[in-house]
Amino acid sequence: MNNQNIPLLDCPKDFLVGDATGQLMNEYGRFPCKIKCAVYAFLVKGTASATLNITRYDFKAGDVLWMESGSFLLIHEFSDDALVYYLLFSSDFVERSTHRMRLTFVSDDLSSPIVHTTPESANLIEGAFKLLLQAINTVPEALDSTVMVQVYNIILQYFANYAKNSENYVAKPQDRKSEIYRDYSKLVLQHYHEWHHVAQYADAMHITLPHLCSSIKAASGQTAGEIINEAILTDAKAQLKLTTQQIKEIALSLGFENVAFFNRFFKAHIGQTPKEYRLSD
Repeated sequence: MNNQNIPLLDCPKDFLVGDATGQLMNEYGRFPCKIKCAVYAFLVKGTASATLNITRYDFKAGDVLWMESGSFLLIHEFSDDALVYYLLFSSDFVERSTHRMRLTFVSDDLSSPIVHTTPESANLIEGAFKLLLQAINTVPEALDSTVMVQVYNIILQYFANYAKNSENYVAKPQDRKSEIYRDYSKLVLQHYHEWHHVAQYADAMHITLPHLCSSIKAASGQTAGEIINEAILTDAKAQLKLTTQQIKEIALSLGFENVAFFNRFFKAHIGQTPKEYRLSD
């Protein structure tokens, strides 16, 4: 196994290639974190479950994951026999080198960050990771940032093409309620730090509040308000555990007018005050 650990927030250099066992990955499952780097990962064997942004996913061997910079990650569990290959691109690298390709990728509007590959494709992906690891360990100068821009673009294009043409890809919404849920979830992730009321999202989506609420409940089993709260709490937990920011500053960054209101909100949902949560194991 590669000795370099997976950074919780950002990649310490332009890119990082490695592998990790399920045991190591479970070390990152104690609380949510915000990933500043872009993450491309491949589960070679074993199983896993994790929440990405506000959706929980189950992974099996052969699954490929793409996480855009700025995503939230909460690892629930990796099986003991799990092995994952990862390729990280720092936020600075992504912004500096890959803007055009990311715009193309985003415009494809893929509905899931996961692709379930065929055995044949899984073998190809595993071989590609092994080749990258071999190059890093033997001729690291062959993989400079200029070369890795091309690798990044190839990965993104491969992921998009495979996803759109794969029967195993998580299907795009087939009905209006699912489409509303997808669009609402995206909007929440963009605005939860400033919009705390469902009516604000209904206005932005140009649909009535009752129609939005009933559609979200039917498509997800959650209320529209619960989804907003989940996004706020995920960010709050990450900041409390992974930064030294004052609680007042965290509250303001999440759209709360004062720390007292934030404290009441957090304790009502988590059962601890923000300070108690920060100090807990």
